[in-house]
Amino acid sequence: QVRLVESGGGLVQAGGSLRLSCVASVGTFSLYAMGWFRQAPGKEREFVAAISSSGGNILYVDSVKGRFTISRDNAKNTVYLQMNTLKPEDTAVYYCAADYYQGTTLRVLPRNYDYWGQGTQVTVSS
Repeated sequence: QVRLVESGGGLVQAGGSLRLSCVASVGTFSLYAMGWFRQAPGKEREFVAAISSSGGNILYVDSVKGRFTISRDNAKNTVYLQMNTLKPEDTAVYYCAADYYQGTTLRVLPRNYDYWGQGTQVTVSS
């Protein structure tokens, strides 16, 4: 069983920045690809970014490219999402997820991910 705990959400003005963290309680963190997803009220959960188990491959949804950066520290069992130039449309609950997968082709569908955190709210005011 893998437990994921997100932190770092909050209220920020448009143009501001936040850094989300997700700590995994698992001894084999380096075997998991990690992803960030978000869900706004009334909308489906959507893919935001993913990073491969080694950190060598990264993928972003087009709407966050150039503004968000995903990274991981396998020594700390932690994945990060640095979010810059935030927009009101980035407002959502952000979830981290773990995919027991060591391949290079990152997956973007929620059903491919095995474990999920409880989510952290990000609110961007205009």
